[in-house]
Amino acid sequence: MFDSIGWGEIVVLALAALFIFGPERLPTLAKDAAAGLKKAREAITGVRGQLHESLGDDFDHLRDVDLRQYHPKTFIRQQLLADDDTPVRRGSASGTTGATAATAAGRVRPSQRTRARDSATPPPFDPDAT
Repeated sequence: MFDSIGWGEIVVLALAALFIFGPERLPTLAKDAAAGLKKAREAITGVRGQLHESLGDDFDHLRDVDLRQYHPKTFIRQQLLADDDTPVRRGSASGTTGATAATAAGRVRPSQRTRARDSATPPPFDPDAT
């Protein structure tokens, strides 16, 4: 959490606290801060103990869960690209694709190519989709 704070910044913060609060109140503030940290640690330990009691063996399983896999970008990328084993090739300017599906020899059959749409016919319309 405080990995980016160096000793120089800590000294500057201590001097700023000394000038702001004064030498009379600084020891009592440090004591209060230490007591607050101790209470926070005890509360976190208590919550962790309650979770361990209520979840039992599942609590140990939760420690192994990698939360990065549930990041929205990662999750969507996994869901969208999980089934794609073949690379997708882009179509040419004429409207036909170079190779949508290949035969065992690596060639594309004419029946497997997509044809350009006739400009006189309207595009397909799905009333349920709109």
